[in-house]
Amino acid sequence: MRTLVKTFAAAALIAVSTFAMAAEGAGAKSSKANVNLSTADFALEHYVAVTTEGESAGVEQLFAEDFNQKIQATNAQSNSCIEVVKSLKKQKGEKLNCTVRTAIIEESADYMVAKVTLKFENFTKTDLVTLERVGNDWKVSKSINSYK
Repeated sequence: MRTLVKTFAAAALIAVSTFAMAAEGAGAKSSKANVNLSTADFALEHYVAVTTEGESAGVEQLFAEDFNQKIQATNAQSNSCIEVVKSLKKQKGEKLNCTVRTAIIEESADYMVAKVTLKFENFTKTDLVTLERVGNDWKVSKSINSYK
């Protein structure tokens, strides 16, 4: 009889711990992903992944609150952080068919300016990206796009 009680107790403990781990895993997936933005290089790499590979984890975390995007075209446009994040979230999982080159134009302890060139079949998009240190993380504070 004691053996039977111990067996049921062990089975109950296994079941409870399994359900607890499953619930913790589901909750972790629904929360915002925390992306490592501790260096300017990590932040730039994540920015390229978000804009070209459809990466959606940590999108809100990547941009500074006062982020602004300017698009230099026949009709110049300006987009706020909220508009850009919303647009990038819609592109989740979509990979752009282009080759990507990045070049660091200027870098210091607290900011970086980089040139991201996206070469498509019929045109080229050049993105000048400014990153700034905000606390312990790096954030994208400005993006200026032009097309050729």
